Amino acid sequence: MAERALITGDHRVAQLVDDAGRAAETDDFFRSRAFYEAEGVSHSLIVGGDSGDELALPLLVHGIGDSGQLDAITPYGYPGAAIRVDRSSPPDPGALDWSATGLVSIFVRDRIGHAPCFAGGTRRSAVQVHDPSRKRQIRTRFAEQIRQNERLGYHVEALPGPSTTVEHRLSFHSVYTETMRGVEAAERYFFEPDYFKAILEYERSWLFLARSPERATAAGAIVVRSDDMLHYYLGGTAEVHRPRSPFKNVIAATIELADEFGVRLNLGGGVKPGDGLEDFKRGFSNAELPFITHEIVCDPEAYASLGGNRRDTRFFPAYREPEAG
Repeated sequence: MAERALITGDHRVAQLVDDAGRAAETDDFFRSRAFYEAEGVSHSLIVGGDSGDELALPLLVHGIGDSGQLDAITPYGYPGAAIRVDRSSPPDPGALDWSATGLVSIFVRDRIGHAPCFAGGTRRSAVQVHDPSRKRQIRTRFAEQIRQNERLGYHVEALPGPSTTVEHRLSFHSVYTETMRGVEAAERYFFEPDYFKAILEYERSWLFLARSPERATAAGAIVVRSDDMLHYYLGGTAEVHRPRSPFKNVIAATIELADEFGVRLNLGGGVKPGDGLEDFKRGFSNAELPFITHEIVCDPEAYASLGGNRRDTRFFPAYREPEAG
């Protein structure tokens, strides 16, 4: 790890370490080496004082156009921070010294179902959850379609990630990519097969594949375990099978896995609160949890000079908002 010196006394400092996220690793998927390598994590952000390091976050550091400035973002999903010292209250970003980071801003995606890693934060959305300790709730027409698909010969394979074959992963890549094209997803949501190979090397990951009566892959999902929960991570349905909606059978199978382990299953949310995707997931959930993010401006002057102080957008950082059209 790169050398760093913590500022002593009551002054708490945030520092950026060029270590590919090693200081922020834990046994949980969203802070695992497999995930960091797949996502391209480049640095750790370490917050500490004279009593030692309090927390460490994985970051992807990027240049900001031709400005010569840098900003950072945590990887996709729900990584939050590796908590090294459990304080009674999380650190307040406004009270930290960010000058040593050399960053303009940081966008942090927090953990689900746990206290936030920083004080404050934005309730970005809610995720739908299946909680095994509560009565199972599956929308009636969803349950009917699941049973009908089973009668037609659709079945779901639940495969431990490390045991998946090239055929398994390529068939999932095909249905996932087809789905992303169908919804005109941003480029960020398209992945090469090697990405799936990397994340499925994590020991507590699973690939669910719905097979048609002809044994073609009709739908699929990747589920991972992190922070004492199962998380639906990525999924999709082959266009030709979409009318039968075999993805419902996949979700039902992931709920069975959560019940087997006795842990909550995070089904995620929608693209926007209240949209059709969120409503679909609500059809399987019996609880919900907040998804918290933190929008941290490390260098207010640089942020303002880049056009970040706009009030007409919720996008963060504002200077990276995609142009309309």
